[in-house]
Amino acid sequence: MTVESTRPDASAPRRVVVRAPNWLGDAVLALPAMSALRRAYPDAALTIAAVPAVAPMFRELTDVRPDAVVAVETGNERDVLATGRFDTIVLLPNSFRSAWVAKQAGIAERWGYRAGARGWLLTRAIARPSGSVHQADYYRYLVRALGIDVPDSAPSIRASAATVARADEILQAHGAGAGRPLVGMAPGAAYGHAKRWPPRRVAEVVRMLTADPGATCVLIGAAGDRQAGREIESALPSGVHVVDLIGRTDLRALIGVLSRCAAFVSNDSGAMHLAAATGVPVTAIFGPTNERATAPIGDHDVLVHPVFCRPCMLRDCPIDHRCMKGISAEMVAGRVRARLARVE
Repeated sequence: MTVESTRPDASAPRRVVVRAPNWLGDAVLALPAMSALRRAYPDAALTIAAVPAVAPMFRELTDVRPDAVVAVETGNERDVLATGRFDTIVLLPNSFRSAWVAKQAGIAERWGYRAGARGWLLTRAIARPSGSVHQADYYRYLVRALGIDVPDSAPSIRASAATVARADEILQAHGAGAGRPLVGMAPGAAYGHAKRWPPRRVAEVVRMLTADPGATCVLIGAAGDRQAGREIESALPSGVHVVDLIGRTDLRALIGVLSRCAAFVSNDSGAMHLAAATGVPVTAIFGPTNERATAPIGDHDVLVHPVFCRPCMLRDCPIDHRCMKGISAEMVAGRVRARLARVE
């Protein structure tokens, strides 16, 4: 892949802020690019600026090792950036607004993609890669075009000891005792209903895995996923138990819970990328979205059902949701069992 040549730095930046992507999954996939910036400027003070829903992730253990993490929202972003007295900002979001706010905050060096008619706001404007690339490579490409080496490594997040201890307390309080492998399940997806595997299928997988190999299944997700959790629990046969943590963990506690899982089942979602980054083998279920662009990075199972209309990228299916319904509970449970067998 050829990258655009840019002018060399006159001097190394001293106070760098990286504006993180706004979506959790994208923020996870940007970690290798952010880590490369940390290595390129080891003597600089590095701050991560992220929306409140994403910022806590950077307070866990990653290779980015920021000196500070600040939460930014529409109402305070310019003031927060101005207060930091940064000399350089690397803009990972493509929006015009992010570049405009950076200029208004008085940051002299503004680096990012020339997108959304914002090139004139940037001091180093990089042309986006041609063709379709994986989202992680999209962020790597930007940093490489800035003259910085970025290894093709997978994102990595390690839960701190305090976070793991807190997660253990939550799991124990909700009946997830020791002695049985934990299988995390994320039945939701922020993008839309079309990305969600039918809750009844999730319930079938819970039934299969709790019987053989005797796993404990844990549902995770945001408060908006509670309806999916209720549908799953309603579809379970009498006597089959699932631990429902949907809406009951913040982001850092979720990272701790994921660190305790032996396997993970997910739609294409931020939780999928978060689980993969913590080192959990993921069985990822893809329907309307493109697995070539957003599949979890590493040794994971990606399940798709080939139909003529996918990937359509629609939020709601206008026909019969065949791309998701074509993936059976037996297929998913079989992949998870194979993963659990490797760690026994």
